[in-house]
Amino acid sequence: IDRRWCMSHALVYLDAATDEERKFFAQYHDPLIKPKSSLQREGWNRLLFHPEQEVLVGEILAVVVSAVLLGRVSALRRDKALPKLDPTRKQNPAESTLQAVRCFSWAAALLGMQSPALYADPQYTGTVEMVPGIPPASRFGKQALSGRSAPELAFLAGHHLSGYREETFTRQLFSSIPDLEDIFLAALSIGNPGLPLAGQVKARVVPIAKAIEPILEPAAVDRLRGQFLRFVEEGGRTNLQRWANAVDKTASRAGLLLANDLRAAHTMIALEDPSHLEERMDDLLEFTTSERYGRLRRQLGVHIESN
Repeated sequence: IDRRWCMSHALVYLDAATDEERKFFAQYHDPLIKPKSSLQREGWNRLLFHPEQEVLVGEILAVVVSAVLLGRVSALRRDKALPKLDPTRKQNPAESTLQAVRCFSWAAALLGMQSPALYADPQYTGTVEMVPGIPPASRFGKQALSGRSAPELAFLAGHHLSGYREETFTRQLFSSIPDLEDIFLAALSIGNPGLPLAGQVKARVVPIAKAIEPILEPAAVDRLRGQFLRFVEEGGRTNLQRWANAVDKTASRAGLLLANDLRAAHTMIALEDPSHLEERMDDLLEFTTSERYGRLRRQLGVHIESN
């Protein structure tokens, strides 16, 4: 019955449902899911991650992400470009009356994560952004603080918070694919100092590796050595553009899992990333009708059970 409902959900979104399918969708559509358990790491890796989001790439970046964050914050501070957050706007999820704040706290618990510090700033014109810091925080803008439905906020929360996972946080810090490639190669070169690099690439990557390695614990360097060997065993090649695109699709999948509403997903993607709207929605339609999505719903206890 849950799989039938997911199919009717997709058909209703596409405006291709029969009257019976629309009635069936409406009968079981809950505007806010009521999960019985939270998502575990295995659920992320095996079911929620987009198939092109290579797990090993994320594991390698996760080892160096804290050092990369420190370097990014230091560079922004040096250039006097580090955003400043007003401490009076910091929100306490247990006491806040703002729906967005309560939704993000709920979403973090459901996704098996800790919520970052949350700030409400009506002067910020966007929805929500990660603000680099030690630790990083999230700032809500006016487009999230009012006029949003519960499913829209749930999608926004899942999408945004998925970027805080250690294996994907570098994507939050650097949207440029060449920057991601340099950081990834720097991590590999720490795992294997003899890694052959072309002249121009070496000139960029070696300084990054030299800045990162002193910050890492010996155990982290050992992890990179082991991961380099695994990377070689698995072919020694990757495509960071493809990986980053898959990370973005995973974020949308996390948003949909919480929102339980394809139209809410459409609204928020159109607002945040209109140039990729069709691609993202095609992926979400495929995901909605997949066995993976059904298994995630069962894990969370939000699936529809047969009477």
